[in-house]
Amino acid sequence: VQLVESGGGLVQPGGSLRLSCAASGFTFSTYAMAWFRQAPGKEREFVAHIIWSGDNTYYADSVKGRFTISRDNAANTVYLLMNSLKPEDTAVYYCAAQSGLRSPNDEYDFWSQGTQVTVSS
Repeated sequence: VQLVESGGGLVQPGGSLRLSCAASGFTFSTYAMAWFRQAPGKEREFVAHIIWSGDNTYYADSVKGRFTISRDNAANTVYLLMNSLKPEDTAVYYCAAQSGLRSPNDEYDFWSQGTQVTVSS
């Protein structure tokens, strides 16, 4: 199983970034996918979740209205479009996979290595 991220980097406040997470080694279209993040000195926190079909999404209050999670099951890829970025969005971002139709708060089966997003002028 592999989850490989791309798209992280340095961006100015108010800017945008799109993260991608390419999956392999499991049946991507049957798994829910999510994004988490961990800022320095803080615990990892939930960012967004999308069910297997893409029909339902869930967001942390801190990113609602600014971030959009989406997926392409034909490409085995999940995305996180981040707009209106703030310095407090600076963190290592992880994608994760969850089998079945479970709560976004339940545990996840597979995790990526993480990609750094830095929001700074």
